[in-house]
Formats: sequence, C-alpha cells, structure tokens
Amino acid sequence: MSLAQEPQTSSRWHALADRVLAGGSIDRDDARAVLESSDIEILDVLAAAYRVRHRHFGRSVQLFFLMNAKSGLCPEDCSYCSQSKVSEADIPRYNLLSAPKLMEAARLAAERQSKTFCIVISARGPSQREIDFVCDITPRIKQAYGLNVCACLGLLSPDQAKRLAAAGVDKVNHNLNTSERYYGEVCSTHTYADRVATLAACREAGLQLCSGGIMGMGERHDDLIDMAFDLKSLGVESIPLNFLNAIDGTPLEHVERLTPRDCLRGLAMMRFVNPASEIRIAGGREIHLGSLQPLGLYAANSIFVGDYLTTKGQLPEADYRMIEEMGFEVTRGSEAAEPAPAIG
Repeated sequence: MSLAQEPQTSSRWHALADRVLAGGSIDRDDARAVLESSDIEILDVLAAAYRVRHRHFGRSVQLFFLMNAKSGLCPEDCSYCSQSKVSEADIPRYNLLSAPKLMEAARLAAERQSKTFCIVISARGPSQREIDFVCDITPRIKQAYGLNVCACLGLLSPDQAKRLAAAGVDKVNHNLNTSERYYGEVCSTHTYADRVATLAACREAGLQLCSGGIMGMGERHDDLIDMAFDLKSLGVESIPLNFLNAIDGTPLEHVERLTPRDCLRGLAMMRFVNPASEIRIAGGREIHLGSLQPLGLYAANSIFVGDYLTTKGQLPEADYRMIEEMGFEVTRGSEAAEPAPAIG
C-alpha cells in the first residue's frame, strides 16, 4: 500500500524517510501525498525530509552567487521571465558585460562565501562571441578565486557543451521549469524536448547538470511531480526550486501567490524524490516563504546569496544569520558531510 492510501501520521512520514534512506524510492502517490499534506503535518513532513537531507549534506549549506552577464534582449517568450520578448517589465537591458565587471562580481561571490559563481545570459542560445567569452573567463575566475563555475546560456549544441567543459566550466544550468505536459502553457518559442536535449548534450560532454523549476505558474500537483521525477531520471546533481515572482509587466503578473506551506511541501517532495541531489531554495523565497524561510533548510541544502537576475534578494547578512541561528554552517566543500550510500 502506498503512503497516499494510508492515514497520514508522524510515523508514516518517517516511514517514508526510512524507505528512502534504505536505498528505496518513493512513487508518484507518495509525492502527491507530500504536496497534499495538511498544515498540521508540515513539521512532521519537514522532520522526515531533514533526515534524508542530513544523510547526504549534514548541517552544511552551500551558497551560490548569480551574475546576470547579459540582461533583457531575449527573443524567447517565456511567460514567467522579465527578460523575454513579451515582457514589459522595467528592467535593465544591456549586452554582455566586460571581463573586469565579471571578475569583480566573482570577487564579491568569493567574499560572500559562495561555492559557485553562476554566469547567466538572456538568450535563446549563446553566440560564438558569448561562448568564447565564457570559455576565456572561466579559468581566470577559478584561478583567482577558487570558485566553481556554472553557466546558464540557453539552448546548447553538443559542440558548445564540449567547449564549455574543456574550458573548465563545472556545470550548466538549464531548468526544465515545469512538466512536459504544461510546458506549452508557459513558452511557445522552444519545447520541453529542446531543454532535455541541451541537458543531454551537457551530460555527454561530462558537465554536471543544474536543472530545476518554478512553482506557482498555474500548474497542477501532477506537473510538479512529473518534473521532479524527470529530474531524477536525468540524474541532475543540483536542483534549484524557484517560486514564481509574478513580476509586473510579464504575462504571469496576476498569478495567485503560493503560501509558505506550499513552498515547504514542494521542497520536501523534491528532497524525497531526489534524495542525494543538491536542492536550492531559489528565486522568490523571500516573497513566498517569508518568515518561514529558515524551515526550508530542513529539506534544501543550498540558497542563492544576494540578488537574482532582475530582482533583489535579501541582504547576505540576513542569510548568514538565518543559517547560523538554524544550527547550520556555510561550506564551500562540494559533497556530503558524511559518507552515504547511493540512493536510486
């Protein structure tokens, strides 16, 4: 009998954690039960998720730093994005930043105890000049500041992925964003299959994968579940879970807000489905989780520190305080805090 068919009690959520920790996996009914759990069960769900998180990451929290190296000017029509061609949002628009500005941003990332520096450009895919730029600056950043480098450049060809890997890029971010079923509701200029093809090209090139999604775009629970299991099938090492920031001027500006408890359930579900993956509380956490942000760290082991692409994050000092007060610690190490068996 699946968890979803039984009365939900604290012992049931811990039985779910026991199964995952023993090397098993949850099914779609179990994942739906997490997303549909009652408010009174939230702390029990998080306590069970924390046992899985602790097995792989102990008390560590890994920080990521985003740099929008090219803003706006994107020809895609992603309805959630302030940088898309259909957006009327009032945001900065500029072409590729200079190398000195990227190096200064990398210095700031290191100063803020970030593990990974994320270079992002708004585009369908990178131009030759943009690929050349990222390949040139990556070894300079790594040598100067010892940071991992993640590149988010849009759709990539196999040859482009190989070039990034050869230059020392550690991972590529390319989010699935939602399920295959729902993808056409949020974007028409490329497909879900296009995104999967980019991830496949990056995996073939030897790059680690960073891919996640966005909660709160009008999707159903089944769409979140589909996305979580697709990420598992792809073996994604790093999963950012965003919560839609319904920016004025975007097609989704009037979408109803998530509750903090919805966000916590989404993080817990993602942890149970992808137990050994780095799970990051990403964009929108300050808006949707609010005062419950610290509880997200019981399921997730990573956050962005500082600002996002076109929106502000909370002050880094607030993040450091939150991490410390929760009894966690910032680490720039790359793996689990203690040995753990592989979980399927």
